[in-house]
Amino acid sequence: MNKYIWGSIRLVLIVLTIQASFTSLNAQHLPSKKKILADMTVANQYFMQKWPDAGATVTVKNAAGVSITRTSELWTRAVYYEGLMALYQVDPQKKYLDYAIDWSEKHKWTPRNSIDTKDADNQCCGQTYIDLYNMNPKPERITNIKQCMDLVIASDKKNDWTWIDAIQMAMPVFAKLGVVYKDDPKYFEYMYTMYNNTKTIEGGGLYNTTEHLWWRDKAFVPPYKEPNGANCYWSRGNGWVYAALVRVLSTIPKNAPHREEYMQTYLEMTKALAPLQRSDGYWNVSLKDSTHFGGKELTGTSLFIYGMAWGINQGLISKKTYQPIIAKAWNAMSKYSLHPEGFLGYVQGTGKEPKDSQPVSYTNIPDFEDYGLGCYLLAGSEIYKLK
Repeated sequence: MNKYIWGSIRLVLIVLTIQASFTSLNAQHLPSKKKILADMTVANQYFMQKWPDAGATVTVKNAAGVSITRTSELWTRAVYYEGLMALYQVDPQKKYLDYAIDWSEKHKWTPRNSIDTKDADNQCCGQTYIDLYNMNPKPERITNIKQCMDLVIASDKKNDWTWIDAIQMAMPVFAKLGVVYKDDPKYFEYMYTMYNNTKTIEGGGLYNTTEHLWWRDKAFVPPYKEPNGANCYWSRGNGWVYAALVRVLSTIPKNAPHREEYMQTYLEMTKALAPLQRSDGYWNVSLKDSTHFGGKELTGTSLFIYGMAWGINQGLISKKTYQPIIAKAWNAMSKYSLHPEGFLGYVQGTGKEPKDSQPVSYTNIPDFEDYGLGCYLLAGSEIYKLK
């Protein structure tokens, strides 16, 4: 064989060997179910020990350094209980159930502020109230949240969800009520009406049907751009919508109206999100601009892999394609976010865009610690179910 040909073959073989080794080194696998559960347990235990009174008010400092007190049925705590209820599904410890019931009872199974609130953030707690009602159908567990959502429907105001976070806060409440009161179609229909308004009408439509991602609210619709010239898609905002679609699809019947549209958007978002993952496993707070407060961030990352794990478990998306993405993200959070005592780092505090609540770091404490944990528990509980 000509020595030059042999030399070329050797070079190709060396390159292929290097590529195979690189792939092997970078291929990640999920830890054992025992380890996944252990990580969730230590994170949750840290929080429950810090907040032994489930009904205690929450005091934080705003951007100006002024202390503000909130009652604990606010949306941030409600998201935590979404995660706790998911954890309870895979690890049914009585103390988790008791903690959720105690929280609900101390707020009299009522939306935040009042029964006639139209604010989706105030309605989010209803998700856990209804879950607990389904476990033990005492009328007081569902009466107030049902009355609240009935008043929303009676108002005939279809544009209350002017920001995409609202989709996660309130849409699953409608879905759950629609299942409980299956002879009354109004919950499924009004849920869609409000969702569709946010998706296609608010600000000209907050869902980009080309890039398959969501602008947080009309303030971020073009001509607004990120510093690199890309559209501004906030990670956690898109995570809220993605999680909401999962929670609704997990709840409503197979023949429910508009299910196919929800599914189509879920699948479109899944495909759009996958290539935006960072090399370290996280997603940036600005999905299309790594230079705008780029870096590790747990909440959006958790919500994305929560949705992807659910899709695999339902047989909707490829395990071969998406499980490595999930593994890379979960392993990153275990390595870089989870402290030994259970505190979670790299959680962006409250806000509406990449620049809010910065800096995000391993040690920085966000203004509210609860919803970051809720997102983490949602992800871990769904990943735990992967076969």
